[in-house]
Amino acid sequence: MDNPPVTGAWRPGDPPGRRQWVTHGRLPLESGGELPAVRLAYETWGILNSDATNAVLVEHALTGDSHAAGDAGPGHPTPGWWDGLIGPGKALDTDELFVVVPNVLGGCQGTTGPSSPDPDGNPWGSRFPPVTVRDQVAAEVVLANALGVSRWAAVLGGSMGGMRALEWAVAQPDRVASLLVLAAPAVASAEQIAWAAPQLHAIRADPGWRGGDYYGAAPGTGPNRGLGVARRIAHVTYRSEPELAQRFGRRIQDDGRFAVESYLDHHAAKLARRFDANSYLVLTESMNTHDVGRDRGGIGAALSRVRARTLVAGVDSDRLYPLYQSRELADGIPGAGAAAVISSPYGHDSFLIETPQIAALVKALLG
Repeated sequence: MDNPPVTGAWRPGDPPGRRQWVTHGRLPLESGGELPAVRLAYETWGILNSDATNAVLVEHALTGDSHAAGDAGPGHPTPGWWDGLIGPGKALDTDELFVVVPNVLGGCQGTTGPSSPDPDGNPWGSRFPPVTVRDQVAAEVVLANALGVSRWAAVLGGSMGGMRALEWAVAQPDRVASLLVLAAPAVASAEQIAWAAPQLHAIRADPGWRGGDYYGAAPGTGPNRGLGVARRIAHVTYRSEPELAQRFGRRIQDDGRFAVESYLDHHAAKLARRFDANSYLVLTESMNTHDVGRDRGGIGAALSRVRARTLVAGVDSDRLYPLYQSRELADGIPGAGAAAVISSPYGHDSFLIETPQIAALVKALLG
């Protein structure tokens, strides 16, 4: 049976930074299963030109969402995560560009994920199928088609978003004119999978997880403690040892806790208020299975498909996705040149923090 038409796409005059949706029928998955229907949330800034050549796709990281620019507000639990880069006169100049930021498949900010209703109207929960980076990009192809974008002027992303940006350029080489991959690898390493393992176990060991079917339980009885532990583990990998030493050292607060413990507790509580534990599981496992060379003859053969003008950058203090992985990626993409180095004490999170350095890369990419 043919898929129903995509509905709900952007129209000229829609306000910037407002969450919108497209809906689509059956989406086959790499695992062999399928989602019978998919809804994708996205936000846009700027105006699509008459020949649809000024569209830029920005891909968010693990716990990000479509709200990349603007203040927090109704429907947006946090301010835009790349606000310093998107807007009039900024590196992604919305006076000239049409910037599109989708929420990832499997997420919990408007796109179909475990907390979404199944065809019978019940939350998917434990029945939500595994999705891969390739499945996520396949869903975004639906969005591009709905918007009338046959070729992105640029695709950009960091961390998990960098995985999706890379997958776009490999799977859809004729649809990506330029590519920026920040702090992301061609394949998830054993150490990265190992860092993820205790995070996954922490959520699944929480009695409130209930096998993934905790929706509808009494408020406060879900797997928030497990999600908080997962976030604490992850956040250590997002920052560098020298930064933590400089900011916190061994300082003890009035309540008897180490200051660095309080810092991790703060980030755990913030995430538990705005993110779904099942989505954290689904997306983390999609990152674990990331391998651009899978069933493509290996990483080298896959990267040779890229036709986009490419910049790859890594962070010199990144202990989650070390700089050598960015260099290997740059070496494998035709014409990419040497990987750029973001110099920062902030570790992996530098792609979110070092706005002037990222802006310079974006401007270089867009010429």
